[in-house]
Amino acid sequence: MAENRIGLLRWRVQARRHPSAFLLAAQLLSLVLYPIFDETRSSGRVLFGALGVVVLMLAVWVVNRSPAKVWVAWLLAAPALGLSVLSVVLANDTLLVVSSALEALLYLYAASSLIAYMLGDHRVTADELFAAGATFTLLAWGFAYAYFVCQAWYPGSFTGALRPGEPRTWLELLFLSFTTLSATGLGDILPLSSPARVLVMLQQFAGVAYIAVVVSRLVGLTMLRATK
Repeated sequence: MAENRIGLLRWRVQARRHPSAFLLAAQLLSLVLYPIFDETRSSGRVLFGALGVVVLMLAVWVVNRSPAKVWVAWLLAAPALGLSVLSVVLANDTLLVVSSALEALLYLYAASSLIAYMLGDHRVTADELFAAGATFTLLAWGFAYAYFVCQAWYPGSFTGALRPGEPRTWLELLFLSFTTLSATGLGDILPLSSPARVLVMLQQFAGVAYIAVVVSRLVGLTMLRATK
């Protein structure tokens, strides 16, 4: 019993020291699980909703640890969570789209708060390195939800090498987001409508700015500390 309490205490200490690491781990874990559930229908929607709830709560938690106002995050997270659950229970696609729009705003807000947290410190810590990875995944998820909303509002906004006439799955949109943000540009998922292309251009700009401002600064501070 005492060992369990000590172990739990250690986890709490690590969570307070490295909240960004837990968010990054949750995002990467969901990446591993998505291919398993992506081909399912109703059960997949329930599992996606459950994963989204966990990641949303972690996103709010990370915002609370950063300079951002936590009430803004909860203002986005609370209705997003409620609408996500209702969309699964009622099988209502409209509620799912509205929930996705709120989740996109929440992820982008959490990413901006982590960027402010990293830029506000002149000493590179382990949590800031985890925050750099978590920020990248938050940006990727945020734009993926934006793509999902765009596809719902403007049918035919995206096409792909496989089943070009069908809507893109969530995993395909997330894949597009990662390849765009990382400037990989594999080209098997393409934007067709003007709103979709604008979103892709905005994400390309965000990816370049993230590397130029945040990552280069962390690398520079790390090298400066090593020379001292």
